[in-house]
Amino acid sequence: MSIEYFDKLAELNAAEVTFAVATVIKITGSVSAKPGAKSIIDGKGKTLFGWVGGGCAEEAVRDASLESMRDGQIRIVSLDLDDEILGVGMPCGGTMEVYVEPYLPRPELMIVGHGRIAEVLAQLAHTVHFSITVNDSGADREAFPMADRLITSDPDFSQMKVGPQTYVVVVTQHKGDQHSIKKALEGQGPYIGLVASAKRAKLVFEYLLDEGIAPEELKRVHSPAGLDFSAMTPEEIALSIVGEMVTIRRGGSGKSMMDLKEVCPT
Repeated sequence: MSIEYFDKLAELNAAEVTFAVATVIKITGSVSAKPGAKSIIDGKGKTLFGWVGGGCAEEAVRDASLESMRDGQIRIVSLDLDDEILGVGMPCGGTMEVYVEPYLPRPELMIVGHGRIAEVLAQLAHTVHFSITVNDSGADREAFPMADRLITSDPDFSQMKVGPQTYVVVVTQHKGDQHSIKKALEGQGPYIGLVASAKRAKLVFEYLLDEGIAPEELKRVHSPAGLDFSAMTPEEIALSIVGEMVTIRRGGSGKSMMDLKEVCPT
């Protein structure tokens, strides 16, 4: 494999952008690309590197790559290059199989607040490959050594950039929780968690309703945050929240594996 291929992978991974790698794994008949041929396709379907076939295969591989990047699933694409009606559209001759693997940037956990729950949240989320942003005036590198980004001066939360892969957890520490939750709701992130007492959460929701936030929108806020672990310690609470985030990210049910898998007695 050429050094240019690995350089391009390193460049894209460093930029934390979405892309896919398509690899020819099997051919029969008259096919121009050979097994092992690779191409790198970006999030818009543009080929950034390599080649896995000409017009016969290019469009089908691009479409499969875009689908793979959307759902995060690996695909093996079978292409009939000898059937212009039922195949890929041009009778080139032969068949090929292409392995398409998506590379997705790490999801981001944005923690608003500080304290033991926030610190353990950062540690656990980092362990399961989230990038970590902490937005709090009291945050420092000693408390959050694994954080990719610390925001320590953001009184109006203007630096809270909530993208489609940003998970937000607000750990109540001050009177600004309602503002950070409102800012999180403006984005399209998959998860918003509020760690607060029932009384404090009620006040936050009442404020947001008064601000014109629709009740349906407020249902996006998980409060209490986390799965039902009957958690008591900060560490257990943080674990339950990370468990809920992973469940949402991976599309799990949150149920016990024993309830989902039938285990045969030995």
